[in-house]
Amino acid sequence: MQSRTHTCNELTSANIGESVVLVGFYENLRKVSKTLGFLILRDFYGTTQIVIETEDIMNQIASVNKESTLQIIGQVRERQSKNKNIATGDIEIIPTEVAVLGICEHNELPFEINRSTEADDNTRLKYRYLDLRNPAVKDKIALRSKVVSALRKKMESLDFLEITTPILTCSSPEGARDYLVPSRLHEGKFYALPQAPQQFKQILMASGFDRYFQIAPCFRDEDARADRAPGEFYQLDMEMAFANQEDVFAVIEEVLPEIFAKYGIYKTSSNPPFVRIPYLEALEKYGSDKPDLRNDLVVTDATALLQDCGFEPFANAVIKAIVVDKFDATRKVVDKICHDTEVIIENKAFWFRLGADGNFVGGISKFLADTKDAIIAQLALKPGDYVFLSAGTKLKAQKTAGVLRNVIGQHATSHVAENCYSFCWIVDFPMYELDDKTNKIEFCHNPFSMPQGGLEALNTQDPLSILAYQYDLVCNGVELSSGAVRNHDPSLMIKAFNVVGLGEADVKEKFPAMYNAFLYGAPPHAGIAPGVDRMIMLILGEDSIKEIIPFPMNKSAQDVMMNAPSFVSNEQLKDVHIAVTTNK
Repeated sequence: MQSRTHTCNELTSANIGESVVLVGFYENLRKVSKTLGFLILRDFYGTTQIVIETEDIMNQIASVNKESTLQIIGQVRERQSKNKNIATGDIEIIPTEVAVLGICEHNELPFEINRSTEADDNTRLKYRYLDLRNPAVKDKIALRSKVVSALRKKMESLDFLEITTPILTCSSPEGARDYLVPSRLHEGKFYALPQAPQQFKQILMASGFDRYFQIAPCFRDEDARADRAPGEFYQLDMEMAFANQEDVFAVIEEVLPEIFAKYGIYKTSSNPPFVRIPYLEALEKYGSDKPDLRNDLVVTDATALLQDCGFEPFANAVIKAIVVDKFDATRKVVDKICHDTEVIIENKAFWFRLGADGNFVGGISKFLADTKDAIIAQLALKPGDYVFLSAGTKLKAQKTAGVLRNVIGQHATSHVAENCYSFCWIVDFPMYELDDKTNKIEFCHNPFSMPQGGLEALNTQDPLSILAYQYDLVCNGVELSSGAVRNHDPSLMIKAFNVVGLGEADVKEKFPAMYNAFLYGAPPHAGIAPGVDRMIMLILGEDSIKEIIPFPMNKSAQDVMMNAPSFVSNEQLKDVHIAVTTNK
């Protein structure tokens, strides 16, 4: 126990009368007189009350700032005024000796430790070592460690082998910007930090390893979001040889529900098999490829029903409707729903309601009188039902309806299940899509995915109609992971890249190791990589991913505690053959 006999969360009435040694941080002192005071000592595990009853020790403490580290030697006695809110609430320590182990030299702290989460983000991140002393913050990081350990044990129990892949590798087109590392030994050349271990894990399959996993660090130079940390993140990366989509689903459905149910703030999790929703159906039914299935509202197409009603925004537009029953909303709430939707997606939302007298009221109701009966019949409306609407191009109308559905759910709480984790698979993603700017065919998701229908589909189908064996794992409206059955056939891979205007030479240049490995006979393989950070964010019910990362960057991708990124010396730049220029 190092320099202590017990932790600050360990002593109980069974220890009364014992001589003990405690160590920890000096959290607070309530001074009653010059010879009486109540000091709270805090360590990683909890707190213990120290009752100072001598002037000498009181004077010693008076010369020490809060958050200094102390060693307390004393005797345990029963506490007269017990505190049932803490584990040590039945006892207190009468010190005979106090030693200062580490002095806090600052009279003023940047924030009160137990209220650090109320400070602004940059202050918290600059003094992260103090922020982490807050038990509420520290406990999240401790739980992260337990979850990662549990994931490892579960994967190992399923015969997956943990293999670490390189951090210094080559730049490859993965969909985001690389972090580049200049080479000292090879002038003008650069390493890249891996955006994911994608190629390495596929090469492992070609190397004869059957089941691989790692808690993999990934590096992407992209902007921060609430559910995405800038710079680096971690994922439960896995790959299986001689496997298909169903094999991957079976593993994930065995691993994740157990972890979420054990460690999550909600004790209910989806039972396998998870609901499977084709991508195009998800857009049509939920307005999103990451639907929150706790919300039972669905989107209905109302284009034919409302396009010619005379309301100008509906003319020549695709129209989506969401019917909301059992919703006793005020006009203020309805207007807020429409306003919040427009702010999020920059497209207007509309509404009307079927009144108790059988007539439409509010919103765009004046445009609907002539088609009232058809609308009531086709939308199966009952008196009191609200209808919320979106319009625009097909994709814009769908995505607006998806945002609208989520915003409605924040107010129509009877339509949203509480205290559960609802998983689903989004499957059958399109293999290709049209680029909005160039109007050229591009890969929709992962270029290494196996097209459904194989070579025949690539040779005979319209590329935009080809589906891929790609899948996303979604929980409570958060995308946890993308995965795919991989295209392991070199000739099929070349043909898939031909569709987007790339030839064999391009594939060899961009992915030489993986392509060459496949030429030696690769097994069919498939994989996935759920994000560990997002997973723990969901498990803890946090809205921001930075709350579950030990040392996160700020929104500008800066580590304000370590002052990174920072300038380096000219000598260091010279070593790696770099000259820095600035745009004036």
